[in-house]
Amino acid sequence: MITGLSEQEILRRDALRQLRELGIEPYPAETYEVNAHAADINANYERDKTAYKNINIAGRIMTRRIMGSASFAELQDSTGRIQIYLKRDDLCPGEDKTLYNTVFKKLLDLGDYIGVKGYVFTTQTGEISVHVTEFTVLAKSLRPLPIVKRDETGAVYDGFTDPEMRYRMRYVDLTVNPENRDIFQRRSRVINSMRSYFDSQGWMEVETPILQPIHGGAAARPFATHHNTLDMPLYLRIANELYLKRLIVAGFDGVYEFGKMFRNEGMDRTHNPEFTSMEIYVAYKDYIWMMAMVEECLEKVAVATTGSAKVTVGNHEINFEGPYEKLSMYESILKYTGIDVSEMTEAQLADTCRSLNIEIDGSMGRGKLIDELFSEKVESNLIQPTYITDYPVEMTPLAKKHRSKEGLVERFELFVNGKEIANAYSELNDPIDQRERFEEQLKLAARGDDEAMAMDDDFVRALEYGMPPTSGLGIGIDRLVMLLTNQSTIQEVLFFPQMRPEKKAKVTSDEDFVNAGVPAEWVQVIRKMNINTIDELKAANPNKVFNDLGGMRKKLKLDITMPAKEDVMTWFS
Repeated sequence: MITGLSEQEILRRDALRQLRELGIEPYPAETYEVNAHAADINANYERDKTAYKNINIAGRIMTRRIMGSASFAELQDSTGRIQIYLKRDDLCPGEDKTLYNTVFKKLLDLGDYIGVKGYVFTTQTGEISVHVTEFTVLAKSLRPLPIVKRDETGAVYDGFTDPEMRYRMRYVDLTVNPENRDIFQRRSRVINSMRSYFDSQGWMEVETPILQPIHGGAAARPFATHHNTLDMPLYLRIANELYLKRLIVAGFDGVYEFGKMFRNEGMDRTHNPEFTSMEIYVAYKDYIWMMAMVEECLEKVAVATTGSAKVTVGNHEINFEGPYEKLSMYESILKYTGIDVSEMTEAQLADTCRSLNIEIDGSMGRGKLIDELFSEKVESNLIQPTYITDYPVEMTPLAKKHRSKEGLVERFELFVNGKEIANAYSELNDPIDQRERFEEQLKLAARGDDEAMAMDDDFVRALEYGMPPTSGLGIGIDRLVMLLTNQSTIQEVLFFPQMRPEKKAKVTSDEDFVNAGVPAEWVQVIRKMNINTIDELKAANPNKVFNDLGGMRKKLKLDITMPAKEDVMTWFS
C-alpha cells in the first residue's frame, strides 16, 4: 500500500480499480482520432454549423454540473475550453445505464482526460456546446488539480500562483493557468520569425557540438564532465562561436544556430545556468553592417510576435524600429558617471571602482574592471534599444582591433530595458593576433580568473587556413522573449527552469503513529485526513481531529470503535 496519500488520491485510485473491474481500461493504447478543437468550434460554429455535425474532441474535464439524468461539463484541450452536454438516455439507450450513472457520475473526476463524439449545438442560454453521443476514458488523473478561483474579469484571486510551485510543476501551471501558455506560444513565434528572416537571406541553419574538449567562445565558467571511453575531460559549451567560425573558414557565406548554452554561474531573475542563444556569422561583413541587420530583424520579430514594433515592458514602451542610439563604451561611462576612463591604468580603474563602492578583486584585469563599472553604473539607464560600441581590447579576445581607434575592438552590445540582449563583433581573423589574445587570457586564468578563455590551438589552426572578413552576432533568446512577453524573470519564459532540489516531506511509518498513541486501526483513517507525519499530527487542532475521525468513520462505513475524546487528546501530548 502506498502511504501518505490524501483522501482524494485514495478515492481516485479506488475509482481506477472500479473502472478496470467494469472492463474499462483507464489508459487505453489505441489512437483516439481528434477532428475538432475548442477554439475552432467557438470561433466558427455560428458561421458554418453544418461542419460540426459529427465531431471528435478530447481534453481534460475541468468543471462538471451533474443534474440527475443530464450533466454539463467543461472540456479543456490545447486550444481552450468548450462546454459538453451529456444526457443519460442518449449515452445509454438500453436498460444498462452504467456508463452514465456509474462511470461518468461516480468514477470520473476533474482532471481526467476523455474523448467525446457528438454534434455541436447552442443551448437555450446561447452557449456553444457539444452534445455527447459517446465518450471514451483516455487517462485517469490520480491527483486532484489545484482549485483556481477567478473574478468576473477572469483574473485569479485564489489559486496555483506560487512561483516556485508553478516553475517546478509546469505541467500543472499550464493546465490550471492556461493563459500562461501565451508566453511559450510567443516564444515559439520569436524563434520561428527570426529563423524565417535568416533563411530568406540565404543563410544556413547548422548544428555544432554541445560537448566540447575546450571551453571557448565566451568568458564564463563551464560545466565539466568526463568521457569514460576516451578518458578525457569535456565541457558543456558556453558558446558555439568558435565552431561556427570554423564553418566560415570552410567556405559558407552565412551560418546560424539556435542552441542551448551552459554556464556554471549564479542564478537570478535574468540568469539560468542553461539558456538559449542564437549565433550567426556572415562572411564579408563588419559590425557596422550587423547593426543595420539587427534593427531590421528585431523589428520584424517584434511585429510577428506582438503585432507591433512598439512593445510595453513594465512601465516603458520599447520601440524596436530603427535606427537605435549608439554610444561607445567610454562615452556611455562618461555620460552616466561623469568619469573618463579611456586613459586610466588598471590601478586607477581599481581605485575608481572602490570609490564608487563597486566590489572587485585582485583577479580582475583592466577589461574586467571596466566591465564591472559599466554594469553597475550604466546598464540600468539603457531603456530604449541602444548600441554600446568600441570596447577595450582586453574585454574581447575574439574581436578585430578597431580600424581607427587604438586599444579598442570593433564590437557592439545591444541593450534594451537595462539588459544586454545581443553581442556582435567584426570577427578577428588574424591568426597571429588571435594566438596572442589567447595567451593573454591564459595569464588572467593564472591570476585566478575562472572565466578566462582557454587556448584553442585547433581554432587558431583553422584561422591559419584563412577566414574571410566576417561579422558575428549572438542574441539571448530568453531575454528577448522576456521583453516581448513583458516578463520580469527568466524563469517565466522557460518551460522548466533550473530549481533547487525539492524538499520531500518525510512520511511517518504506521509503527511511528502507533508508538505515538494512535490505535493501529485508526492510522489509515488519519492518513485519509491528509495527516502523514507526527509533526502534522502535533500541529493539528485536537478537537477538529476528534470530530473529523467521527465523520470519516461514518463516511467510510468503518466497523471500528470510536476512541474516547480524552484518549485522542493524548495523541497530541
